[in-house]
Amino acid sequence: MDTLWENFKRTAKLERTGQVPLGLIVDSPWIPGYAGIDTLDYFLDENLWFDINMQLRERFPQAVWVPGFWWEYGMAIEASVFGGQLIFHHDQPPSIEPLTTDLNFWAEHAKVHNPETDGLMPLVLRQIERMDRRLEPYGLGQHIACARGILTVTSWFMGVSTLMESLISDPETITPILEKVTDTLIAWLDAQLKRMREPDGIMLLDDLVGMISKRQYQKMVEPHFKRIWEHFDGKIKIYHNDTPCEHLYPTLKDAGFDVFNFSFKTDIAKARELMGEDIVLFGNVAPRDLGIYGTPEQVYAAARDCLEKAGDGKGLILSFGGGVSPNTPVENIDAMCSAVKDWNERTV
Repeated sequence: MDTLWENFKRTAKLERTGQVPLGLIVDSPWIPGYAGIDTLDYFLDENLWFDINMQLRERFPQAVWVPGFWWEYGMAIEASVFGGQLIFHHDQPPSIEPLTTDLNFWAEHAKVHNPETDGLMPLVLRQIERMDRRLEPYGLGQHIACARGILTVTSWFMGVSTLMESLISDPETITPILEKVTDTLIAWLDAQLKRMREPDGIMLLDDLVGMISKRQYQKMVEPHFKRIWEHFDGKIKIYHNDTPCEHLYPTLKDAGFDVFNFSFKTDIAKARELMGEDIVLFGNVAPRDLGIYGTPEQVYAAARDCLEKAGDGKGLILSFGGGVSPNTPVENIDAMCSAVKDWNERTV
């Protein structure tokens, strides 16, 4: 049994375990640099991918990698089905350029896509199948399906400015497009879960939601957002949004997710006050200022501060306030591991 994952899962369900998990979101911006390899090799060589992800578990024994054994190509997977132009690099994830920023073009051509046939999705689904079988003899598996969120995906194929302006000035045109994106994301997450032997939940990543007003969120985004969470009722639901957006927290808490990975700029005690007791907080050490540029001592102190503010640890998964940033030194991840190990031993 993967005891680290079981503890993470129980904590995500607001169970009191007495052991605060350390959960770290890692993907292709950090892993190839950590391993000293070409980003394209990380995508193309499944043996290399497997070995690196297994080594991470051994190198950092206190950490739960979230979602863990993640097949992802930066932002490219979801963008690929809608026609975003993909630009691949040797030293970073693919960048995306919109095919056109003409809203009327997308009103005519956007459609619900089939993850079994469209874009990069079928390749990733096959990779999930193959690797899930390979992990089985080790008592491991892939448990969390992932997708970029509604606004993030839409911004990649039509441009951020077009999207944001249309939310205010042309809701009649943008709403059907957002509905098609939502339907595609639900199908994409479903398809991933079906490939997993032990599917436990989903993770949605959408920072752009934090850049709109409460009124625009409730009017233009919330109905689609809630529809995704409601579709996966009974699963663990993790939401990543590390844009500073405290103005949305009291509203976001009712969207339907269970775990919130939020901005390091919001103090963890403040986040608890705004989000209430029913949301598990997933943070909240600064990923850049401390994760990359801080000393291990500073990272350790910040992690302990989060743990102390959380009291008995219920409803907390220690992490960075976002993903593990590119060039984060291993010593600073070691410091996070040490902080949670010391804390958990103290509370035994």
